[in-house]
Amino acid sequence: MSQRKPSSTKLNNDDNSDALHQYEDIDGHFSFVRNFRLADLVTIMNGVCGSFSIFSSARYLLSNDPDYLWLALAFPLAGLMFDFFDGKVARWRKSSSLIGQELDSLADLISFGVAPALLAFVVGLRTYLDTVFLTGFICCGLARLARFNATVALVPKDKGGKAKYFEGLPIPSSLFLVGVLSYWTKMGWIEGQEGIPWGIVTLWGSQGGKGEIHLVSFIFGLWAALMVSKTLRVPKI
Repeated sequence: MSQRKPSSTKLNNDDNSDALHQYEDIDGHFSFVRNFRLADLVTIMNGVCGSFSIFSSARYLLSNDPDYLWLALAFPLAGLMFDFFDGKVARWRKSSSLIGQELDSLADLISFGVAPALLAFVVGLRTYLDTVFLTGFICCGLARLARFNATVALVPKDKGGKAKYFEGLPIPSSLFLVGVLSYWTKMGWIEGQEGIPWGIVTLWGSQGGKGEIHLVSFIFGLWAALMVSKTLRVPKI
């Protein structure tokens, strides 16, 4: 949950310009990649883990092989490890950048937004309204990350320059939901076996229509609302 930011708490326009010019100083097709810092590469590994989770979910849907489902459930946790260490590496190397901040948010969206939502679909949240809630979950995670990048300088800091709290649930908190899905998988409470706990309700129309929704989807909706909450403040550890 590092949500890495530049080493300077508040960057003025000159600082922003200097930080971006480092990616323009070297000509060549791969000059951008050559300018990656070690922490940036660790951050990208977070995105790699999220991508592998997504593809493992797809392979499970194609093959119904439970090994792929377990891989899909495990990769977001691996992504969290890289998300934790990228900030540590940046502080160890005393090197951070605006690009690193953006990479961190984009990788988090893949590993802790898109991948968990697809996992929920895979285990059984597949009705039309289920997918509406899961889409809202992803988009709220996206909005939460954008808000963090835009307002991080305004959040009160401790003496070490570290933010005292998160506004709203940080998006890596979605791993709690992944943990719940993992338990359901172990117990067989998934599509094709015993089915999703708490069942399904029909809000309108006939059974099997677009008005059906699993009650569990409301938990994803609540989680989405908590991520974009302005008043919820989660102490930063």
